[in-house]
Amino acid sequence: MMEDREFAEIVKNTKGVVLSAIERHLAVRFYHSIDDVVQEVYIRAYRGLRRNSFRGDSSLETWLYRIAKNESLRMTGRLKREEEKFKKAAIRQMGITKDYASESGELTAMEIDLKKMIKRLPEKYKSVLELVALGFSEKQISEKLAIKIGTVKSRAYRGRELIQRVANGGVKR
Repeated sequence: MMEDREFAEIVKNTKGVVLSAIERHLAVRFYHSIDDVVQEVYIRAYRGLRRNSFRGDSSLETWLYRIAKNESLRMTGRLKREEEKFKKAAIRQMGITKDYASESGELTAMEIDLKKMIKRLPEKYKSVLELVALGFSEKQISEKLAIKIGTVKSRAYRGRELIQRVANGGVKR
C-alpha cells in the first residue's frame, strides 16, 4: 500500500512533466483550467498506483505524461462542448432570427462571434443583452440595472437589431 508521503514525493518530482504535458495539449483559451487538470491527473495516478495499474513498462514520468495528455484533451473537449451549449443558449435567449441560426441548431460562423458582437454595442444595449444571454428575466434585468421594464424591452429589441447589423458587417453608433 502506498503511503501519502511516497505519493507526495512523486508529485514533487513529476510536477514539471505533468505541467509540460498539460501546456502542450490543453487549448490555450482553457488555461484557466490547468489546476483542475493537474488535480485530475494526480487523482487518476493515485488511484492507478493503489490498484497497481502502473505496470512499469515505461518510466513513471512517461506514464504520468500520458495521463496528463489524456486529461488535457478530455478537458478541452468538455470545455468546447460547454462553450457550444452556452452559445446556442445565448442565441436562443437573444431571439436571433432563423436567418442567423441554422435549421439543425448548429452554430453558424456568425453566431460563434456573438460575444464579440455584443461587446461592440453601445453600453446601454450591451449591458442588457449580456444579461439576456445569461438567462436573466426582464424583471431581473430591470432590478439589476435599475431601469424600467419597458426600457429593458426596448434596449433588448434595439440591441438585437444592432447585432443583426454587426452580423451584416458593421454597427452605426
